[in-house]
Amino acid sequence: MSVSILIISDGDIGASLISTAKQMIGHSTLKIKALNANIDLDTNIEATLDELYTKASSLVKEIDQGDGVLILTDLFGSTPSNIARRLYDKNNISIVTGVNLSMIICILNSPDSNLEAITERACSGGIDGIKIREFH
Repeated sequence: MSVSILIISDGDIGASLISTAKQMIGHSTLKIKALNANIDLDTNIEATLDELYTKASSLVKEIDQGDGVLILTDLFGSTPSNIARRLYDKNNISIVTGVNLSMIICILNSPDSNLEAITERACSGGIDGIKIREFH
């Protein structure tokens, strides 16, 4: 068994990150899925939030292999982050915000890590992938 990954993001960011990471590193044994959490402002927002929560909860149940689920979101305080927070209270879940490609690659290269270790790996991988360089 292993930890599974769910990316909840605005738009198709999560699906794009998964696709790109898999192209770069090849096959991974980790189960990883993405949920697009866009909200159409012309709809009933509360109903849409409930629907997104239900979809996310269903995905967690689908991919969880017994070792927990790491949920990655794009932006702290956003709709995806708030959905993840609701899931956190009911499941063996860890959450990291600020998902980026470096983070995903680090995670996919750590298939045997437990939930705590893969959460730390996600955070350090995401941070280590951010550099400031001056070009002259």
